[in-house]
Amino acid sequence: MNVHSRLVGWMVLFVASVLAVPVSAFDANTTFAKGTYVISAEGSYGEQFNLEDFSDQSDVRFWNVGLRLSILPFGAAGPGFLHGAFEAGLEPFYQRYLHPEPAFWAGLIAVIRYHFLSLGRFVPYVEVGGGAGGTDLNVREINSDFSFVLWGGVGASVFLTDTTAVYAGYRYEHNSNANTAAPNRGLESHVAVFGVSYYVR
Repeated sequence: MNVHSRLVGWMVLFVASVLAVPVSAFDANTTFAKGTYVISAEGSYGEQFNLEDFSDQSDVRFWNVGLRLSILPFGAAGPGFLHGAFEAGLEPFYQRYLHPEPAFWAGLIAVIRYHFLSLGRFVPYVEVGGGAGGTDLNVREINSDFSFVLWGGVGASVFLTDTTAVYAGYRYEHNSNANTAAPNRGLESHVAVFGVSYYVR
């Protein structure tokens, strides 16, 4: 065994021994107790994709930021892998378009997440969100002062402490003005999201 292999082995052993106690001590039922508040700050990056195979599209690219205040209304429940907890919250949300021209969307998003709690500090989730806001985006797919942003997504949180988690995930995002103005072909985007959450009782 060479020096490099031994060093890697010792590092793995050290990290495993440091993490072993906190991982075994994590109690998801306590962290996700009924009435707990969740404060989450997040950012993401997205790019339009051609869902309906149109002959042309604007290749919209954007980043966004949000600050969500949520509550766990029911606490942890359910059997086996489905053991989890609902989170419901509101998120002021700002989306900045980078391409094909600078523009914005700003509004309020309602978000519901379901956290799967059977894997210790590693907590997968599924989510849906939607809200209305103002915008000045002017592209061939949509041109209005008002639109809806809707998303569905999956991801996972990793708890660094009993009350602090970092998370990353994927969202499918749809932007449309619900035919309140023309054009309204709408935008479909792949979005990568990263965030941090604090659980407060």
